[in-house]
Amino acid sequence: LQVFLVEKAGRRSLFLAGLMGMLISAVAMTVGLVLLSQFAWMSYVSMVAIFLFVIFFEVGPGPIPWFIVAELFSQGPRPAAIAVAGFCNWACNFIVGMCFQYIADLCGPYVFAIFAALLLVFFLFAYFKVPETKGKSFEEIAAVFRRKKLPSKAMTELEVLRGREEA
Repeated sequence: LQVFLVEKAGRRSLFLAGLMGMLISAVAMTVGLVLLSQFAWMSYVSMVAIFLFVIFFEVGPGPIPWFIVAELFSQGPRPAAIAVAGFCNWACNFIVGMCFQYIADLCGPYVFAIFAALLLVFFLFAYFKVPETKGKSFEEIAAVFRRKKLPSKAMTELEVLRGREEA
């Protein structure tokens, strides 16, 4: 199902929608946990927020990075890039899994506010730095990154070499 959804909606838009949905869910979980002692029905808000958090993760940040990493690198460095991405993914999962209880003990009902803050940073980074890769070749994606980093007139490699020969 995700493969069809990715091809229809685009990787970047699903990734951003998933991050924003997770952000809203994390805020709802925080509100639900903070107000749980005052309103018994807030337990339902927290439960729905947890389910939505998982759903939005599975729509965006769960599968989309694997698509994007595979499309951002050419055939040569792609296996190494996927290995590094996989290591980072599992290392972060391990760290969160091992540290969550200690962080929850320290922060109490505000534990998901940390996740909300991180999700906001991830959303802003993805919004401003991650290009849409749907239907683009590696060369087109690389050109998008080059345009963002170069001055107003991007020179081709041949033009740069010609400039050196004339000097």
